[in-house]
Amino acid sequence: MPRSVNAVASRQRRKKILKETRGNFLSRGNVWTVAKNTYEKGLGYAYAHRRTKKRNFRSLWIARINAGARQHGLSYSEFVGKLNEKGIEINRKVLADLAMNHPDAFEAVVNSVK
Repeated sequence: MPRSVNAVASRQRRKKILKETRGNFLSRGNVWTVAKNTYEKGLGYAYAHRRTKKRNFRSLWIARINAGARQHGLSYSEFVGKLNEKGIEINRKVLADLAMNHPDAFEAVVNSVK
């Protein structure tokens, strides 16, 4: 009896990965073994960078809050410490948005903790 290899499923599996690596440099996009390695490496980077993105945004928000707070005579750490003392729970994303786009509202928050 001849050996069954299920070429249809194998081809679909390879086509799926080659489609994902299309546009890569030289053989990374069209040679199966190289493309497979590129694809797997890319998945690893995607996983790690989803976490790095969160870190980067947090540091951006902190820089914006610090800049806004210093305009009102406070450092970032003093400002956040006073927010915690007063029990005001506004996250950094919202505070950064207020500091950038709504300076009057941010000033009201700063005055409420002074």
